[in-house]
Amino acid sequence: MLLITRANLLTMEEERPLLYDHALFIDSSGLIADIGPSADLEARYPNVERLDVHGRWVMPGKICAHTHFYGAFARGLAVPPPPPKDFPEILRRLWWPLDQALDEEAVELSALIMLIDAIRNGTTTLIDHHASPNALEGSLDVIADAVDRAGVRAVLAYEVTDRYGPEKAQAAIQENIRFLTRLKRERPYEGRITGLFGLHASMTLSDATLRASWEAVRSSVGDDVGFHIHVAEHEEDEYDSLYKSGKRVVERLLNFGILGPRTIVAHAVHVDAREIYYLADTETWVSHQPRSNMNNGVGVAPVESLDAAKVRVVLGTDGFPHAMWEEMRTAYLLHKVAHRDPRRMDGNLIARIAFQNNAALADLLFGQSVGQLAVGAVGDVIVVDYNPPTPVTEGNWPWHIIFGMQDGMVSTTIVDGRVLMRERELLTLDEEAIMARARAKAPHVWRRYAEILAAGG
Repeated sequence: MLLITRANLLTMEEERPLLYDHALFIDSSGLIADIGPSADLEARYPNVERLDVHGRWVMPGKICAHTHFYGAFARGLAVPPPPPKDFPEILRRLWWPLDQALDEEAVELSALIMLIDAIRNGTTTLIDHHASPNALEGSLDVIADAVDRAGVRAVLAYEVTDRYGPEKAQAAIQENIRFLTRLKRERPYEGRITGLFGLHASMTLSDATLRASWEAVRSSVGDDVGFHIHVAEHEEDEYDSLYKSGKRVVERLLNFGILGPRTIVAHAVHVDAREIYYLADTETWVSHQPRSNMNNGVGVAPVESLDAAKVRVVLGTDGFPHAMWEEMRTAYLLHKVAHRDPRRMDGNLIARIAFQNNAALADLLFGQSVGQLAVGAVGDVIVVDYNPPTPVTEGNWPWHIIFGMQDGMVSTTIVDGRVLMRERELLTLDEEAIMARARAKAPHVWRRYAEILAAGG
């Protein structure tokens, strides 16, 4: 149990987003059980552990709707010249050789590195999309154990692809099914870890593998499990789908039963109006990753059009640092410069996507209220050292986040009432030891990467 006192609460609730000099009580079940003026709750709960934040900002933990834990060893890795000329070359010369270079230890370390980053940035819920074809079987358990050790909340999936042959594709299908079945049967990790069925992208999936994936989900785990797949990140995905099926990517996936209210499609940069209609009609979620899109030079997703069509847009990082406020700020600026119109991508829209929509997705996947400070919600909370130069009001708080708050201002990170970082000191992970292990492991991973790249990937 934990009582957080003398806080300025940014609740993310529509009716009362700001509560000054308030306290919140997280009970032994990890849920927020009470919210009220500090003096009232201090009198009501005199004998519980207290965290006095001295007037700092307290907010729900951040949520990342699409990431890749396995990409940590790409940091500092230089792709041999010449530089990749487009996104398909980036995949073939960086990401696909790298995922093949990972062994079980590298999978674990990569996840731990990303989890340290998440806790330090106050990101308490993450939706991951994994690949390690040469350390495939049991890889989701390795990641889940790392997540459990860190103490955060996560949704895990293994990407199925045909690029390593039919046996590896079938093994990837079975890894998803094994993990999802284990989650349903055993309910481990106290409900903090759940799963989706991962698919890489239409362009690396045959009709047979798409069909086998859908059939495996429906026959083994049921209708309450969705998919997590990249869609139209680059034009090649659309060209490939048209060549294979005569249909664009979204329609092809629709015909295989992949879309739906529990499915996340990442990017959707190059979808057209008909595809937007299908995404809206099936209530499929679309995750937007502006920093990644800029880095890969793939274009700008039509986020405003998706939102206007009632597509449920959420915000992710695609393996970039889990600095969600930086991701918001990038989205806010990117769409303005791309359209040469400062009216584009309103701050209220960004706030709705990053907070309300991300929270609604997490609520659906975990079956609990995540991403707001309200009685009955999970006790995922961050403390922020933000000393605003101007008043924070119900009308302007999104702009304080976009232009004022930095992710490094997070001083304390809490999940289910458990303190994971207190005053910037990590309590669940030994950062120095993990980073030392990673530095020792990196040369091996990079050597293997170079060998695979030289052999043609």
